[in-house]
Amino acid sequence: QVQVVESGGGLVQPGGSLRLSCAASGRIFGLYAMGWYRQAPGNQRELVATITSGGMTNYADAVKGRFTISRDNGKNTVFLQMNSLKPEDTAVYYCNILVLNTGYWGQGTQVTVSS
Repeated sequence: QVQVVESGGGLVQPGGSLRLSCAASGRIFGLYAMGWYRQAPGNQRELVATITSGGMTNYADAVKGRFTISRDNGKNTVFLQMNSLKPEDTAVYYCNILVLNTGYWGQGTQVTVSS
């Protein structure tokens, strides 16, 4: 079994910051990529950022320069530092991990950007 658990969401004002965390555990030998996706009401789930075990990163254009993804390989944890948040960043954020070409999702954490 594989467990993926997110934390760190919440309510923040525009221009504020939040840090999301995601911890993977269980049968994760061969863990390769970890990443964040988000889904706003009425929209499809979309890529936010990914990072490989070697540290290669990929970001959606909408978050480049504002969000930073990082990971702690020793703890099988991935982080998403979100700065300069905008109302359009409001969504449920999901962590995804790739283990031997199989993807696993967390339960999601709500991020709301509003004054």
